Amino acid sequence: MGFWDAAGAGEAPHAHGDLPSLPSLCSRLVDEGERCFEHASSVGTRLAPGQPWTVLGCHAGLREIAVPIERDGVTVGALLIGGFRETGAVPIGDGVTSAAWDATPMLDAGQVALLGEMAAAVAADVALALAELTAPPPSPVRQRYDAIIGGSPKMQELYTLLDRVVRSESTVLIQGENGTGKELVARAIHNGSDRRDRRFVVTNCSAFNDNLLDSELFGHKRGAFTGAVADKPGLFEVADTGTFFLDEIGDMSPTLQVKVLRVLQEGTFNRVGDTETRKVDVRIIAATNRDLRAMVARGQFREDLYYRINVINLMLPALRERREDIPLLLGFFLDRQRRGGKGKRLADDCVARMTSYPWPGNVRELENEVERLVVLSGDDPVIEEDLLSTRIRHHSAPIVEEAVPMSSLPDAVEALERRMIVDALRRNRWNKTRASSDLKVSRRNLIRLVQKYGIEPPAAR
Repeated sequence: MGFWDAAGAGEAPHAHGDLPSLPSLCSRLVDEGERCFEHASSVGTRLAPGQPWTVLGCHAGLREIAVPIERDGVTVGALLIGGFRETGAVPIGDGVTSAAWDATPMLDAGQVALLGEMAAAVAADVALALAELTAPPPSPVRQRYDAIIGGSPKMQELYTLLDRVVRSESTVLIQGENGTGKELVARAIHNGSDRRDRRFVVTNCSAFNDNLLDSELFGHKRGAFTGAVADKPGLFEVADTGTFFLDEIGDMSPTLQVKVLRVLQEGTFNRVGDTETRKVDVRIIAATNRDLRAMVARGQFREDLYYRINVINLMLPALRERREDIPLLLGFFLDRQRRGGKGKRLADDCVARMTSYPWPGNVRELENEVERLVVLSGDDPVIEEDLLSTRIRHHSAPIVEEAVPMSSLPDAVEALERRMIVDALRRNRWNKTRASSDLKVSRRNLIRLVQKYGIEPPAAR
């Protein structure tokens, strides 16, 4: 049995007797595909209609089964099983002695057909294995959406929504905590839209007071106010035919909300101090970390504007809701922080500590922490846990206390004992020696109680 592929991998085909036609057969498999089987040998070649395998014959009368290995309709190799004789066959020529001929396995037509079917099944498996080996490894990092990284279920849901949103012209509202990547998502929507070759304009509505934001968004006419020495176009005009990202739109005053609503509905506006009405074609993407629905109920945000910008709603998950993405993000930020071509890695306990931390600042906080670790670690290739910020090192994920029925005094005593042990371990960062000192018990006795109650640190769980 031999295997040959177009790249030269595998064993050279060989069998009992001399089969000079096989090397040329393998070469022709690549160039001509299955058709070469019809002319592979002048002795004993058979290929039934729809049959994926061929019986070849050599000059000595021995037989060989050949099966093509295909990828995407192209023959890239062959699986060869040879060195048997068929019922009724006789040796040909002087190259095979009678003893060798008698020792060669003899197969009837049914056995040859069964062997051919088995070889075809193996060849199909080999083709699948080759495809898996040569295909790029699947990556949960979705490079098609710029720097948006994550393979968790929540991120997969976001990708599915983005696939549907990017080609539309609808207004999009992106909601999420600070640091979850709202601008990244907005930029991804723009880059995937038909407006990708136009401008992507960004402004933060919380960065200006009301008057300045009015001028920033809609522009002003010369002499409209003190300091207005020339006409100035607003960002809506700059973004014409492109995309305008209004970040923190929940901080916009009710007066400006009316003007933005007019642009969304009519596409028209007036510069500050100007009577000329201007028209633009802009796709609006808004974002906020505030609960706009609650603000509408309190009268702090216009209901008509809320429904106008909330045509498509994207809710970005907080980092603590997709902890399985933290190792991916850590690797990404470490690669970005490479210094002099030398990469670093995080120790396992450091990764475990960072994974259990809730990250109130989300991805932005995580990125800043990685940059800090790279700087503090100097030339060390491995970053240890002791370099983590104090808030991360001292954080302990809450342990869910099991409900214990207080039907008896022993039950109540055990519940209190367990709670005291957990509290002491938390205070001492799960150091059993210091915890046993706090509890006034021996370390050996504390270990026994920890095992009895099945108490484990967050990282271990």
